Amino acid sequence: MSELVRFGVSIPESLLKRFDEYLARKHYRNRSEAIRDLIREKLVEEEWRESQTEVVGTITYVYDHHKRELTDRLVDIQHDHYARIISTQHVHLDHDHCLEVIIVRGEAGAVRDLADRIRALKGILHCSLSMTTTGKTLA
Repeated sequence: MSELVRFGVSIPESLLKRFDEYLARKHYRNRSEAIRDLIREKLVEEEWRESQTEVVGTITYVYDHHKRELTDRLVDIQHDHYARIISTQHVHLDHDHCLEVIIVRGEAGAVRDLADRIRALKGILHCSLSMTTTGKTLA
């Protein structure tokens, strides 16, 4: 781990009070831990915007499996993007609905494009993309 550096921050008292309430809700032991996490979160978000940066993440979606040809289209998309897909998990939610989680890895732009292709299919009820860093650029 790299050397820790201390620095001061000027912040309005009312904002600090709200931040301390946030820390309590999120179970942080101290402000430093929370500030480190918030900085990392912003750096990861910046990685997502860079289309050349490799990210990992999940595409999670719920769909109506009775929708005509939807499962075939989903399989076709997954085969077309097999190099970005690490694993998939399929869950039957009820008689009509399924949930799938696809673990992905690749350039941020390509991962977003894959999620957008799935989201645009008729019969997809909800689709969420969660990207994170590979950790290579964070200390």
